[in-house]
Amino acid sequence: MTDAIETEVAILGAGPVGATLAAALAARGVPCVILDAQPLPPMELQGFDGRAYAIALASQRLLAEAGVWERLPTTPCPIQEIKVADGRVGEAPSALDLDFRAAEVAEEPFGWMVEARALRVALNARLPELPGVRVFAPMTAEVARDEAGATLTLRDGTRIRARLAVGAEGRNSPLRQAAGIGTARHDYGQIGLVGAFAHERPHRNRALELFLPAGPFAQLPLTDIAEFGESRLPHASAFVWTESRGVAQRLLAMEHAAFARELRRRLGDWLGEIEPIGRRWSYPLTAMHATRYVAPRMALVGDAAHGMHPIAGQGLNIGFRDVAALARLVGEAHAAGGDVGAPALLRAYQAERRPDALLMIGATHALERLFGNDIGLLRLARRLGIAAVDRIGPLKRAFARQAMGLHAAG
Repeated sequence: MTDAIETEVAILGAGPVGATLAAALAARGVPCVILDAQPLPPMELQGFDGRAYAIALASQRLLAEAGVWERLPTTPCPIQEIKVADGRVGEAPSALDLDFRAAEVAEEPFGWMVEARALRVALNARLPELPGVRVFAPMTAEVARDEAGATLTLRDGTRIRARLAVGAEGRNSPLRQAAGIGTARHDYGQIGLVGAFAHERPHRNRALELFLPAGPFAQLPLTDIAEFGESRLPHASAFVWTESRGVAQRLLAMEHAAFARELRRRLGDWLGEIEPIGRRWSYPLTAMHATRYVAPRMALVGDAAHGMHPIAGQGLNIGFRDVAALARLVGEAHAAGGDVGAPALLRAYQAERRPDALLMIGATHALERLFGNDIGLLRLARRLGIAAVDRIGPLKRAFARQAMGLHAAG
């Protein structure tokens, strides 16, 4: 194997989770390679496409430590307040609501809204700066594992030898499938709609989470419209909207004005006049959990290991928690001259990450079942429950810290 590229970690998948893992490892001095079947998007900032990520406080700290946050080409919007309420389409949200304020929990915001295109550009800018990272994209590889490590044979004939292979290729991870790791799945029979809109009144860095009978609806604050240049209205927010498949298809087919009316029926009037901007995106809502996160000389991160209902907006942030844990364990082993793919290290990674992700999958599933209906007694009970949490300070702060990722971050 003298003609092979020698490295410590080989990461398959250069999406947000895989690319952040490469940056986090390199920041700890761990050499790695990263491969992706698709070419990396161009470095220039293209037009706003309507997609944005809710980045929790713990995730922001990870991106900052990896040198990615400072390279964002647009200004992230802090989330300082979150209003949670039960509701029905065309009606005002219940007055029995729950108001979270970041100032009551920490000195920093709950998180930030970051455009998807901006995070990609920042990652693309960071990776070439790191001497310990080599990027192969577009590129595919065959992976063979043995007791000592993993050998990747690239499509162009290049061979890479690594002590650890990491699957970050998404829910249909070829590395996971090749390892014979099974998954448990649940189809919610729903479609998630994602996009953005401009609006007349300022959002004041406030997010809204409404539990509607068809599923949750969220408004998430974005940087003012000057950064987008697509509307005469001065402010902007993102939406994440759950509907049954039939309703979702009708919404996606609507003209701009009709879609805006449906959006405002759910949102209400608190942001004034609204206008959709960017594209509308949609995806089927399913939950998935791998039966194992590790196998000899390999680990899974992000959507390759787990997927959940977006009702709490934690999917990407759970993936970043995987990155933080694996980068820490691998970094410590590398600094001590140890084996970064040792069985004990992989067991420690799985023991730390699998229960946390399983808990979040279970919590989001329970919330979807509790709030995704219009049964009168249940509706009253959940409204009273929301109001009760709002009045129990320690419980309210615990929920807020969990959403920020602070419990997982220690």
